[in-house]
Amino acid sequence: MQINKIISLNCCFVKHNLVSKFSCSNMSEKHLQPKFSQSQVVELMKRLYRLTPLEIYSLPSYEDQNFHVAASEGGEYILKIMNSKDSKNPALIDVQTSAMSFLHDKGYPTQTALPTIFGQLMSLEELDYGYGCQKYLVRLLTYLTGTMVCKVSVTSQLLYETGKMAAQMDTILQKLEHPYLSMLQRDNFIWHLSRIPMLEAYINFFDGDPLQEVVKSVIHQFNTSVIPKLSYFRKCLNHSDLNQMNILVQPNESDGHRISGILDFCDMNSGCFIYELAITIMNMMLEHQNPIEVGGHVLAGWESVLPLNKPEKDCLYVLVLSRLCQSVVLVNYEIIQNPENKEYFMFTRKNDAQILSQLWELGSKHVEKIWFQTAAGWTEEDKHQGKVI
Repeated sequence: MQINKIISLNCCFVKHNLVSKFSCSNMSEKHLQPKFSQSQVVELMKRLYRLTPLEIYSLPSYEDQNFHVAASEGGEYILKIMNSKDSKNPALIDVQTSAMSFLHDKGYPTQTALPTIFGQLMSLEELDYGYGCQKYLVRLLTYLTGTMVCKVSVTSQLLYETGKMAAQMDTILQKLEHPYLSMLQRDNFIWHLSRIPMLEAYINFFDGDPLQEVVKSVIHQFNTSVIPKLSYFRKCLNHSDLNQMNILVQPNESDGHRISGILDFCDMNSGCFIYELAITIMNMMLEHQNPIEVGGHVLAGWESVLPLNKPEKDCLYVLVLSRLCQSVVLVNYEIIQNPENKEYFMFTRKNDAQILSQLWELGSKHVEKIWFQTAAGWTEEDKHQGKVI
């Protein structure tokens, strides 16, 4: 069941008096991921939302904790419990929550946050699960129906629609107003596409990997060919994580799929339009048997809304490579630091190393030719009726 209730986001700052009965002292920084049990989830739902869980399903997440909850009163929801590090910044989460609601009001398939019985869109909870007290921000989000992109056959039409949706969202978000919009600058956010030079600090964890020299070369290309053109990139707000798990689809009338949900705005930041395109291309490449062809179809959808300028076109190849380097290097680092989550990380990265190697070996001229010729090959009939790779 899809919940379509729209919530006004007037004020959702967390008050100290909303700290739960799990209250305790002495916070530990070592363990960031929440470890709420199902019984504690039941207690949260009853106390904060006056809802009685009938069924609770745990959903995959690395740093946060997500639950799909069906309530006996009717309706399905997503209970999202943020990790303790991000929970220290409620203003940033408030901006992200506002962006979701703003897009929803404009007709986009995003979630919205439901208020607690106290009228808040977030509640700060404390819990000690054996490693010291941690504080976590809790939100109850509407449930969107659909299947993750990683579980369906990705056609050229779906790639086109994904590119189009990404460009439309970033364009609409230009009109978002919020008193803490500056929080999205996120200067130290390692996954920001402007932070590629920061990958140098992680290179040592990549010793012995044959791709290490490729990563170093991509960082050099970013410094020499992208940074000088940054002033020509058009600025905007980026979702920044349109990946295989954050896009939901449903079957359409032509035996394909339509986008039915856009999830997870936790990586949202102030960036550039071209960054969103590069990130979307990279993520969709992970989901296709012919990854090199993907970029052209995503690009066609994107340019149906927002054609690239010359500096953006010139940098697209390096930016896609850069995002692949972020995935390969940072996920490799996380696996070393958190080997217990290796299975989750390997699922999210899939064949990123192979695609990085392939893109690098083919070179910019060859790859750009495929992308831009494919994008130019989309006719108006294709856009309306769809075509298959």
